[in-house]
Amino acid sequence: MRIFKALLPLTALIAAPAIAETALPADPLGSPMWEYHGARLFGADRVVFDSRVKVSLPIIAENQQVVPVTVDARALKGVQRILLFADLNPIPVAIDYRPGEAAPFVATRIKLDQRTPVRGAVQTADGTWHVSGGWIDAAGGGCSAPPISRVRGDWADHLGEMRGGAWQAGDAMRIRVSFRHPMDTGLVENIPAYNIETLKINDMSGKQLAAMTIYGSVAEDPAFTLEIAGAGRPVMVAARDTAGLEFSGKIAVHGAARPQ
Repeated sequence: MRIFKALLPLTALIAAPAIAETALPADPLGSPMWEYHGARLFGADRVVFDSRVKVSLPIIAENQQVVPVTVDARALKGVQRILLFADLNPIPVAIDYRPGEAAPFVATRIKLDQRTPVRGAVQTADGTWHVSGGWIDAAGGGCSAPPISRVRGDWADHLGEMRGGAWQAGDAMRIRVSFRHPMDTGLVENIPAYNIETLKINDMSGKQLAAMTIYGSVAEDPAFTLEIAGAGRPVMVAARDTAGLEFSGKIAVHGAARPQ
């Protein structure tokens, strides 16, 4: 009995990698890591560079351990996810935000280990990723230096303390919430990785409005500013860190977060 094997034409075998290579658009920032991160984060999804995604960041990081970044994608419809990442960081992705019923807007502070492009990547309902960003000059060491609370030695005394407030911004409620947490990257000798890893915003009935996955490249004592549709309704904020500790509180307009 003969066994026949179906063989792909040589031209098909050669063409397949070329398709993968041309899936990403050319990077206007000229990053040496663009293709690597693009393949890892976006897979086979369509990717476009889109000026409607507004990424606000400083030109120079005066403090590489605390670099403010805002991603505003409110000009797009049907936003499903927002990724904030720095190409040349040892921990590239800072947050993976799923706004759900919230506005596609997020502001936070990150660490930078060197000069790098910082990008916001926004996925819409059709699966397309809309990308924008720019270079930030940084002296380095943001991810590999110990947090201030570790140096002082008082990090455990205030671990998980939460502050928050909300105010009306047009038809939406803007929320700012922060936590006391060292956000250890695991890149400092004798200090293992330890960070807040999830954040959820729920209404008072328990319905989830927005959710975020958080990584160690977010700055110590992380702070987040978000927008929730509607006027004046209180929300519950809940976070969990990589040790399983949970922190939560209630935020109302013009009020402070009250731990539960």
